[in-house]
Amino acid sequence: MRGYIALMKLRVVELLLVTTVPVMILAAHGVPNLLVVLCTLVGGTLSAGAANAFNMVIDRDIDRVMHRTRHRPLVTGVLTPRQAVVFASALTVLSTLILGFGATWLSAVLSLAAIAFYVFIYTMWLKRRTRQNIIWGGLAGCFPVLIGWAAVTGSLSWGAWVLFAVIFLWTPPHYWPLSMRYKDDYASVNVPMLGAVASNTKVGLQTVLYAWATLACSLLLVPVAHMGPLYTVVALVAGGWFVLETHLLYARAVTGAEVAPMRVFHASIGSLSLLFVGVALDPLLFH
Repeated sequence: MRGYIALMKLRVVELLLVTTVPVMILAAHGVPNLLVVLCTLVGGTLSAGAANAFNMVIDRDIDRVMHRTRHRPLVTGVLTPRQAVVFASALTVLSTLILGFGATWLSAVLSLAAIAFYVFIYTMWLKRRTRQNIIWGGLAGCFPVLIGWAAVTGSLSWGAWVLFAVIFLWTPPHYWPLSMRYKDDYASVNVPMLGAVASNTKVGLQTVLYAWATLACSLLLVPVAHMGPLYTVVALVAGGWFVLETHLLYARAVTGAEVAPMRVFHASIGSLSLLFVGVALDPLLFH
């Protein structure tokens, strides 16, 4: 059982869910139907778990080599690839049915699209071929906001797409510091994550640029979704925190000092979580 749970990588899924509920509140302009929220969270968890399980099946060869992944269940032999594929397939079907019948069929279709994109476009095609892998592969992690919005409204509006773009721009500067921390791991298996194939200065500069773009995009939600002062202040504080940490990383890289990429990694998670707290609270207080 622990092996199957490990396949789902629930610690990663947790961040996806943090973005889903606030979007549902914004889409509903208040508290959405709680049964729909429950079905969306359960379906979204199973969907992301399926994508992660398929990912581990495909990447089990490099997971054996990389230090940080050598304890995964397909490497240790706790589970066989066949068991993992059956489990991931079952999660895919179950998540689709839960979202379709419990929320909307548009949210179910988007969930399937997210799984397909993560497995076929990112894991099988981009990850081992280009240093831009996480830029485009990160699109899969943007789907939860669309799924949450579609689950409430049965459609997609500009507000959903702005938040989609926020997460798209946020993902590279979130993940690149992690690839700096584990650059030797990625280099050992020839996976061209930017942190493993570029200098600290170049990675630092890219994180700065993307962090600024994330902040700017988050402010677009103010006119598009008619957000109030609470969201505006939270977006500025959260985005400013993220930008500051990326500038500190870049400054240390330029001077040749020892960098602390995990500070940026943790700040990225904290800032995104704070931003979506603002997304949730603003419509409850000002709409």
